[in-house]
Amino acid sequence: MSPRLAATASLHLLLRDGVVSAAPRPVAKAKRAVQVSLVGGMSHLDSFDHKPELARRHGQSLQTDTKPDVFFGQVGRLRKPDWEFKQRGKSGLWVSELFPHLAAVSDDLTVIRSMTADSANHTPALFVQNSGFQFNGYPALGSWLSYGLGTLADDLPAFVVLPDGRGDPNGAASNWSSGFLPAQHQGVTFRGGESPVRDLFPEKPVGAAEENDSRRFLGKLNALHLERRGGEADLAARITSYELAAKMQLAVPAVADLAKEAARTKAAYGLDEAVTADCGRRCLLARRLLERGVRFVQVYSGGPIAGTPRTSWDAHENVRENHGAEAARIDRPVAALLADLKARGMLADTLVIFTTEFGRTPFTQSAGDVVGTGRDHNKYGFSCWLAGAGLKPGLAFGATDEVGWKAAEHPVAWHDFHATVLHLLGIDHERLTYYHNGIKRRLTNVHGEVVKGVLA
Repeated sequence: MSPRLAATASLHLLLRDGVVSAAPRPVAKAKRAVQVSLVGGMSHLDSFDHKPELARRHGQSLQTDTKPDVFFGQVGRLRKPDWEFKQRGKSGLWVSELFPHLAAVSDDLTVIRSMTADSANHTPALFVQNSGFQFNGYPALGSWLSYGLGTLADDLPAFVVLPDGRGDPNGAASNWSSGFLPAQHQGVTFRGGESPVRDLFPEKPVGAAEENDSRRFLGKLNALHLERRGGEADLAARITSYELAAKMQLAVPAVADLAKEAARTKAAYGLDEAVTADCGRRCLLARRLLERGVRFVQVYSGGPIAGTPRTSWDAHENVRENHGAEAARIDRPVAALLADLKARGMLADTLVIFTTEFGRTPFTQSAGDVVGTGRDHNKYGFSCWLAGAGLKPGLAFGATDEVGWKAAEHPVAWHDFHATVLHLLGIDHERLTYYHNGIKRRLTNVHGEVVKGVLA
């Protein structure tokens, strides 16, 4: 077969199998992304979804023909927001006093007020937010980006996860799994302290000469082993991960060292205050990771510890106490991250994502005619926001009904949200596929439409 004929045949096979496509790809507006994930269910009614009618009907019943499907089944009276809403900035975007620092950068936010979720249970809802499916074993968004775009650095992972210092979210590492994708696309967890990556360094010091000789010898053995295994994908991924770990021994200490950051920068992120220090360090580290070529960084807010599930945004008992404490931890650091990216010129090609797995109900979680202080899970309507590359800033897209219970205008499911994120990063969500168990799998399954109304 001639080289030209072979090339033509190869291209035909690649087109047939969907590896490449003759169709044009979306123009990438962003090169990288950072996601702040609020675990537990942030109340949109107390943050980004202003509902004057809810305040007017405070203490009344919901007045519906069907009983609401809520997690604990307790439908109390309607409750007004616990924080005052104000129009912010030049855009006039409504943001409550729950987030005063984010309110100050509201002109950079693109709020989607009509999100819907598939589940009102935390773990499957988190899985959907991260992977598009209610079950574990499917690749996370960050893994799909790693697979589809690769990394911009050769000494750091493409996908890094920064969990809350109080613990992992529901489902733990299943939220950043590579699923059936090659193992090198798994999210890599960075913890706090001097050694953010576990087992990265040997227990005893090793001399440079011995280290280099050992690596060369190991490289030869690995190549021979891989050849004998016929290039097995899992083995190749494991070899690649160990090679990356060797490079990370130099890169991680450098990127995790915040000491050289200016004092004003550290203060802006809240590193000087106990309440904001944990999230502040992780948001600052996220910026440093993005600067050094990490493709996707995920920062978690809320980490339920065994026996203390309210170390998250799960405000069943008292929204004001719960959300007030959780917002105080992240408001200043997240706003600082946004401002810092903008000041460095990085927001023009960085996508910032602020999500929660579902919202809270407009009625209280209480029995009978009582106006309680907590809100139950609400999968029917809630808010998330994005900022940065390719978006219309200072915009509120979609709407819930007059009391904020269900999405009423332009409902946005997680598949739509994921399709939009991929679009902004230059990926057609229908073309990013991986053949697994006889199915061309994708992040958006067989669903998803790009939310064009938020695009610049």
